[in-house]
Parts: sequence; structure tokens; C-alpha cells
Amino acid sequence: MRLLAIDTSGDACSAALLTGTGLHQHLIAEPRRHADLILGLVENLLQEADLKLTELDALAFGRGPGSFTGVRIATAVIQGLAFGADLPVVPVSTLAGLAQGRHRRQGSRRCLSALDARMGEVYWGRYLLDGQGLMQPDGPEVVITPEQVELPPDGDWEGVGSGWEAYGDRLSQRLGDRLRAVDPAARCEAQDMIPLAVAGFAKGLAVSAEQALPVYLRDRVTHGG
Repeated sequence: MRLLAIDTSGDACSAALLTGTGLHQHLIAEPRRHADLILGLVENLLQEADLKLTELDALAFGRGPGSFTGVRIATAVIQGLAFGADLPVVPVSTLAGLAQGRHRRQGSRRCLSALDARMGEVYWGRYLLDGQGLMQPDGPEVVITPEQVELPPDGDWEGVGSGWEAYGDRLSQRLGDRLRAVDPAARCEAQDMIPLAVAGFAKGLAVSAEQALPVYLRDRVTHGG
């Protein structure tokens, strides 16, 4: 399968391309320049693979939650690419992407993804590894205060994402001995959306360009987010 994924939901701007020869990613950590950089990353990946956008099978993007501005940029870019090339789009949760990345790096099987949602809250999701090596949601994705997160079943859970940097003490106090490790510096990357998008495509979860919509989890947003 040939699939391109992009993510601009956080500090990093990334694009990844899956082809018959493997998976390749370009990533730049310049938070204020996502709108200027993302199309260049896409173009470079396609040139390196000697492919045209129209030769791909599908696109994917980080649908949120995350930075309001960043998620909006990814949505607009993927809609434009999909419409121009007449390609289906697989929206992928950024919280799931975080968990998938933790599994790729550390082999983790139980992840608690948390992104800083400002206003004393986190975007929160709990994920378990399935038999195909994919992180699957174990409950709804929510925006919530650290003290209100639902306690997971007993076991060794690993925290990942910027929410742990902002509210690590409060989350750790809430979770107690259920928590084994934390990686607050981890970020969602397009390469980790690829396996989730491929599985989503196989399940018929791809949508048209106009249906590729963001998920903010909250109606209110902060300026500069």
C-alpha cells in the first residue's frame, strides 16, 4: 500500500510515506512554522520515492486533539491534497499516535496518552496493544482535569505526551502504583500514524476530502494553542 500521513498537532511538524520499499519520515520541530513547512515535507518525500500524489492509495492526518491551530493546519492541508488528487483520507487520533510511538520505541503494551489542553486540563486516552501490534483505545478520549481521569485496571501503565510534563505530579498522584514509567517529551509523529491508518483503511474508515474533519474534544480553545 502507498499511504502518506501528516501531523502538525504539536511542536513537531512531520510527514511520513509508506511505499512498497518501506516507511520514510521527515520531521521538523519548529512549532510556529507548520503552515510554511508541511507541504515542503510532503513534496520532498514524494520526490525521494519518485511518486506523484495521484499514485498513492490514500492519505492520513492527525485529526487531533492537540494545538487548535496545528490541527486546523493539518486538516486544511490534507483536505486540499485529497481533493486535488481525488484520494480518500483516514483520520487518525493524535493520542493513539502517541501510544503507537511509545510501542515502537519501547515495546509498550499499555499507554496513557496525555496532551496539555491548557486551562488545567489534559486531553486523555488509554490504549492497549492488540494482537496486530496496534494500540487500540480502552475507553473514550476526553478532556479532563488530572484529578478526574478514570483509573485504569491494575497493571504496568506508561504515560506519554506533553500532559505529563505539564501535570505529571498530579497525574502520578492520581494513578499511584498503576504507573510504571513516563515519557513527557514524546510527541506524535506521522510515522506512527501509518500503521493505524493502514488498519483503518482496511476497515473502511477512510472518508472523502470534505469529511476529513478535526477533533478538538473541547468547544473552547485558547489563543495561541
